[in-house]
Amino acid sequence: MSGHSKWATTKHKKAIIDSRRAKSFAKLIKNIEVAAKMGGADLSGNPTLVDAVQKAKKTSVPNDNIDRAIKRGAGLSGESVDYQTIMYEGYGPNGVALLIECLTDNKNRAAAEVRTLMTRNGGTMADPGSVAYNFSRKGVISITKSEGVTEDDILLAVLDAGAEEVADQGGGFEVITEPSHLVQARTALVEAGIDYDSAEAEFVPNIQVEVDAETARKVFKLIDALEESDDVQNIFSNFDIPAEVQAELDAEE
Repeated sequence: MSGHSKWATTKHKKAIIDSRRAKSFAKLIKNIEVAAKMGGADLSGNPTLVDAVQKAKKTSVPNDNIDRAIKRGAGLSGESVDYQTIMYEGYGPNGVALLIECLTDNKNRAAAEVRTLMTRNGGTMADPGSVAYNFSRKGVISITKSEGVTEDDILLAVLDAGAEEVADQGGGFEVITEPSHLVQARTALVEAGIDYDSAEAEFVPNIQVEVDAETARKVFKLIDALEESDDVQNIFSNFDIPAEVQAELDAEE
């Protein structure tokens, strides 16, 4: 799941990624294919592809798989790549807002699967626009905390590169920008010698809603189910986990 929530840095998230490595690889490969199709195979002229490759490498996708995906997407291997991006809107337990981004070659299959997974796991579908208005498209750069790199260091690096804020998310930092400034801010971090995990345009909630442990568990269950779908690429939400609730969830790991 992507999104402006401490969920992104929890051990729970890491456990999910580790247990679904093959599925995670497939989604990362899909991102590379789409980026190469849209902007070509030349990394120097395709910043979206650079970010897709960076994220794949951070998740240990083999270089051969990455190279094949670039060629496939750019049409250099004779194979055809045809994915459609579709956004579904819905609500999870206790009214938590969800944007479900699908990247699929079969719109009907994706729609049916998302609807079924939502219904079976305590969610409800919403009309187009009824959830999306609560979110803004932003550039989000994720940085894992490490010794020697402080919040001030990051802020200093990106301040003149269009960054709006640097947020401490517990296990890491997030740099928030307008989507048009994402590449500029990412480049500034690289030039400052600061390593980043991912740099993507995401949907960030305008207002976050704090949840209790029981609601968090139910939302996690719903998100887990949705992320099992091959067609679901990203999930954005507006829920936030207070520190004491996070501690309770961590103790259950």
